Amino acid sequence: MPKGQVDLLLLSVLATEPAHGYRVVERIRERSDGAFDLAEGTVYPSLYRLERQGHLASRWDDGEGRRRRVYRLTRSGRRELVRRRRSWNQIGIAMEAVLG
Repeated sequence: MPKGQVDLLLLSVLATEPAHGYRVVERIRERSDGAFDLAEGTVYPSLYRLERQGHLASRWDDGEGRRRRVYRLTRSGRRELVRRRRSWNQIGIAMEAVLG
């Protein structure tokens, strides 16, 4: 996984629906057909950092039999997702141009 792209994956999944950390990991694994199987030890620090930066907000949820922190995108997070998608698309276009 290229450095810094975990945030893009997290923001993208959370743009669809609020979710707790483990659900985010599952969604990334499902969407990528198992290509991205991120460790929770990678995901949680990124979630905390994105929340500190104002891109995510969270709340405690007591559903599903245990207390979990549920994350959602903020307005700032939506703008950051757009910015990161543009950047990733530009990288993809440049790579295709070089690779042919």
